[in-house]
Amino acid sequence: MRLLITRPLPKAIVDAASARFETVVRPETVPLGETELRSALRDFDLVLPTLRDAFNAQVFADVPQPRTKLLANFGVGYNHIDVAAARAAGVAVSNTPGAVTEATADIGLTLILMAARRASEGERLLRSGKWDGWHPTQLLGMHPGGKTVGIIGMGRIGKAVARRCALGLGMSVIFYNRSPVPDPGVPARQVSFEEALGADVVVVTLAATPETKRLIDAKALARMKPSAIFVNIARGDIVHEEALVDALQTGMIAGAGLDVYEFEPKITPALLTMDNVTLLPHLGTAALEVRTSMGLMAVDNLIAFAEGRPLPNAV
Repeated sequence: MRLLITRPLPKAIVDAASARFETVVRPETVPLGETELRSALRDFDLVLPTLRDAFNAQVFADVPQPRTKLLANFGVGYNHIDVAAARAAGVAVSNTPGAVTEATADIGLTLILMAARRASEGERLLRSGKWDGWHPTQLLGMHPGGKTVGIIGMGRIGKAVARRCALGLGMSVIFYNRSPVPDPGVPARQVSFEEALGADVVVVTLAATPETKRLIDAKALARMKPSAIFVNIARGDIVHEEALVDALQTGMIAGAGLDVYEFEPKITPALLTMDNVTLLPHLGTAALEVRTSMGLMAVDNLIAFAEGRPLPNAV
């Protein structure tokens, strides 16, 4: 079976795939273009795509009888794939949950601490050569200990963030989740969406779906405290970025830490000029062992499909 891997991946993943399939690794690091998306469905039995490889409904409409029978997504998020359109075309979809959990939660904790303690602002000051030494009122931020974190979405990653906040920082945990969560893993209280937004630190860990698109809008941000910090480690389009900029500029909230962006890789220009925003370039799973585990999980899905077994991680 012919397999297309749409971006360069760690060697261990390519070796594992090549041992089982006729594997083509696309050398470009940018997402598949419009022609490439359609060619992938026509020319390969299997495709291992990733973030922003936009297999949308129009692509499937243009290739109504694809040769491809599985999109084994590299990543837990699959909002770049129209799963309903894929199924209608006879294409299965899988993802890589679990492998990403702890590393993504680590970035959540990083952003909480950096935004609360104004770390990126302080580093910029130091690098600029304008730091004139310590003084008692310089760069005063928030001490997270004893504060409340509100987690929006209590799945694997939400629970991992909760553990870090509760056990590592001594924070109280409240969370919003669409369905009941009987065991959040640490002492925590499930609350309404509105109440979760009232926490001292709000962290978004939701999956990106049509229902969650721009869930964090001007109305939601208005429910946050003026002293609060907002963190997003989920997907960028869950947040209305223009509304977030306005909330930060007007003092509606104190600060933000972002690892994902609504129009990624484009960043709303105003965010780049703000001292009260910490920006990371989608580092959630950026550790070699984590990316390798993700890829090997995707290969496991490919092999299971080729052998006629149920997909370990079907979407």
